[in-house]
Amino acid sequence: MSVSLLVLVLLGMAAGVFALSVGLTAAVRQLALRINFVDRPGGHKSHRDPTPYGGGTAIFLSAAAALLALLAVAWLAPQDWIRARFGETARAYVGGVQECSGQVLVILLGALGLHLLGLLDDRRPLAPLPKLAAIVAASLWVSLVGEIRIAEAVFGPALSVVLTTAWFVVIVNAMNFLDNMDGLSAGVGAICLAFFAYCGYSNEQVLVPGLAGIFLGATGGFLLWNFPPARIFMGDGGSLVVGYALAVVSVLTTYFRGGGSSPYALATPLVILAVPLYDFASVVIIRWREGRSPMQGDQRHFSHRLVDRGLSRRYAVLTIYLATATTGLAATLLPGADLRTTLTVVAIVAMVLGIVAILEAPLRREA
Repeated sequence: MSVSLLVLVLLGMAAGVFALSVGLTAAVRQLALRINFVDRPGGHKSHRDPTPYGGGTAIFLSAAAALLALLAVAWLAPQDWIRARFGETARAYVGGVQECSGQVLVILLGALGLHLLGLLDDRRPLAPLPKLAAIVAASLWVSLVGEIRIAEAVFGPALSVVLTTAWFVVIVNAMNFLDNMDGLSAGVGAICLAFFAYCGYSNEQVLVPGLAGIFLGATGGFLLWNFPPARIFMGDGGSLVVGYALAVVSVLTTYFRGGGSSPYALATPLVILAVPLYDFASVVIIRWREGRSPMQGDQRHFSHRLVDRGLSRRYAVLTIYLATATTGLAATLLPGADLRTTLTVVAIVAMVLGIVAILEAPLRREA
């Protein structure tokens, strides 16, 4: 199997998960309506009609089914048969999946834990501290048991675990914060997952493109039902899983290309995730300035501020999609980049976010 055929296999796998997610989302929606598992309008919520929860279950189940199927193929299909039928590239990929199978199971169990916690929170809202503790526990689980850590060779095991935990807390909460408008968190998550899949594939990794592609398909299938006007919500049972998946693949991805040792490529995940990080940071700062808890919900998010400036909700979501795609495309230039290219990419991202901040400045003065 040639490299180009491997790309088709990865795309086909993502498409299959997408189709599964579309079907599961439809089934979960009907079940949620039957058992009255719905999100009702009120408070800081922006929707007008009761909308079923449970989209996160479709995302998790479709991704879990695909990952378990991939592991089954890797372990049950004889490698000599794979080489004879599909070539050495396919055999090497399947062998790599076998080597990563322990990590895959650890990742899957961590996602299951956060999904169940999110479902509980959707059913009966939990205090911020238990949710934070669960995110920290999931991070420690993947870093200590799965050995998924940030730059361990540079920082050493202990500091690497601390940095990984902090990164997980920020990214998972950023995607949870972003789940404030129809199609927003799922769409931004899908775009970011696509760029991480590209980075992993371009650097000849085994686990990252498959893992990111599977979660991309699962999230994309749900998005078909969640794009405004949403017919189902992912809830915390979905946003925590999507944020967790992004945190995992961002740590697993190798950002150096062609054996280079340039440190500038390490900025890649920050650039890909620049938009959700901007929303997270700006909302936390606004709430702190107003003397409120950073975890207290409101309508001061990036998307809400765009609507306050006159955009419709759909156009606000599409604007954020475009901003995310812009920073993601810029990030693809970083692996193997020199200082000049890196500074150019950082400047592009800073200008994109700067334009947003300038447009929002009059609203802040009026508040």
